[in-house]
Amino acid sequence: MKVPIQTRDAPAAIGAYSQAVRAGSTVYLSGQIGLDPASMQLAEGIEAQIHRVFANLAAVARAAGLGLEDVVRMTVYLTDLAHFAKVNDIMAQYVPQPFPARAAVGVASLPRGALVEIDAILHAG
Repeated sequence: MKVPIQTRDAPAAIGAYSQAVRAGSTVYLSGQIGLDPASMQLAEGIEAQIHRVFANLAAVARAAGLGLEDVVRMTVYLTDLAHFAKVNDIMAQYVPQPFPARAAVGVASLPRGALVEIDAILHAG
């Protein structure tokens, strides 16, 4: 059974998707970009966007009764792979060890002109 997860503490979905979906003990977080949930404006610059992405992911995880420590898999999408080291540095401020499995993918563009997007899979239990 699929259960959608929603919170006002992260940006509202800007398409036909849920912020997250729980299926059993697994929670699938949709990709988050650096949108401020109150203004729906994109944070300025790569570092601010990365911080906002992790804050948004954490908010959705909390709405599911979990935290970023429960992430088992992440995918990072970057419009410039030169920012990969910044993602690593900032991620370590939000996600504790042991770190999740992860992939980083260079992409041509992201919604709203974002520089970074991250999705995640969490496991409860």
